Amino acid sequence: MHWIILPVVLPALLAPLIGFVMRHDIVLARTASLAGTAAFFAIALGLTTMAADGATHVYRLGAWPAPFGIILVLDRLSALMVLLTGTLAFIVLVHAIATGWDARGRHFHALFQFQLMGISGAFLTGDVFNLFVFFEVLLIASYGLMIHSGGKERMRAGLQYVIMNLAGSTLFLFALGTLYASTGTLNIADLAARIPEIPAEETALVRVAAILLMIVFAVKAALFPVQFWLPATYANAPAPVAALFAIMTKVGAYAILRVHTTAFGPGVPGTESLAGTWLFPAAIVTIAVGAFGVLGARRLMPLIAFSVVGSMGTLLVSVAAFSTTATTAALYYMIHSTLAAACLFLIADLVVTRRSADTLHPEPATAQNGLFAALFFAAAIAMAGMPPLSGFLGKLLVLDAIRAPGFIGWAWSAILVGSLFTIVGFARAGSALFWKSTAIADPVPQTAVDAAADTPSHATTVQVAPVMLGLIALAALAIFAGPVSAYLDDTSAQLFDRKGYVDAVMDPVEEG
Repeated sequence: MHWIILPVVLPALLAPLIGFVMRHDIVLARTASLAGTAAFFAIALGLTTMAADGATHVYRLGAWPAPFGIILVLDRLSALMVLLTGTLAFIVLVHAIATGWDARGRHFHALFQFQLMGISGAFLTGDVFNLFVFFEVLLIASYGLMIHSGGKERMRAGLQYVIMNLAGSTLFLFALGTLYASTGTLNIADLAARIPEIPAEETALVRVAAILLMIVFAVKAALFPVQFWLPATYANAPAPVAALFAIMTKVGAYAILRVHTTAFGPGVPGTESLAGTWLFPAAIVTIAVGAFGVLGARRLMPLIAFSVVGSMGTLLVSVAAFSTTATTAALYYMIHSTLAAACLFLIADLVVTRRSADTLHPEPATAQNGLFAALFFAAAIAMAGMPPLSGFLGKLLVLDAIRAPGFIGWAWSAILVGSLFTIVGFARAGSALFWKSTAIADPVPQTAVDAAADTPSHATTVQVAPVMLGLIALAALAIFAGPVSAYLDDTSAQLFDRKGYVDAVMDPVEEG
């Protein structure tokens, strides 16, 4: 039964084919990439249906049993993340093709497919070392996508991004070495079985490894104090790339959930309280950093980037509770924030390309100013957490899940005040971009040729469609919040069923 490995193999085979055979034919590259991404989405949908039975499905490469072989694990959580990746990838790719961003470099589609390979592999792997491998695959692809189409500022931000992630990768290797030295394994299920057997007084190295892994995952998730790479990276990346990167911070959050719940989580002597103790205050500060960044931003792309930082803080506040209820809230908010951030970056691309710059200063109104204003308003209220879209329900779920004494005051204050600052920041930006611009008259061109050249182009239906799809998904997430939450409840319960996960992965009988 090879369906589980297809989200990794399909883009892995397609990427070199596009890179070596189709790079000089943009039409052929677009066709192959779009078809491959559509197939990726269909496979992800099938895997989600398969995982809905509640079983933990295991794929053993070469039929080698765990912990000796390479293991891929499909459960509700990994299937959900692969489906979210496929949905986002399809929306972003259609936008990149429709706006012509993909034609500004020969290797966009090959790098895009390698990115999908790395992300889906990180969600499906059952081994911490292979998690490191897939991290490196997606990071290498992201380096190329980050500097796509070039530019001085983009190259500078890309260099900072590379250096920060190389440091994180080095620390990841230190963490893996420490963990292997203390346990003799890097398989997540095997770790979950072995760590509780280690006497509490001998868990010092395990605790060191757990903290090192937390720092590494915090870098990927843009958690304070290592969040500074994200605003510069997202603000200077091509807008479709920034939209795709909305899922990359979620890889860090997923890794925290998977590794620190299964291997180091509740009930494990010596390590059960480590993650929450350090994660919660860092998440609170991350919300504040994001909120003040949104409030003080003077450009549209950095404003959206800081809103992503704030949303990650909100998400990780819920993750830090390490309970089934809080995890359900975190997963719901994770889906919402990924789609909301992507919509904002795609809308920003439509707006900025029709203005002289992305500065938040009034300029003459662009063509379709009302349409862009409506799209920006819908995405902004989603990201800020205002009704009626899913952001409001997501934050309600998070607030409802954080009620423990000592946590409720900090969490509720940070989320509510941060939401207020985000609302004010987006309202200021929308006012400058769409409302005040209507009061500025267009400069009178001196010739008919100048008039034709200065006329802003209208966005086509295909260019607007990806944003509309994202907003429709956010609306559907709000409308079907009940069934979605029920599925996520089951997902959280399965994640915290450590014994079920260990039994499924360590069972030597080959599935299928």
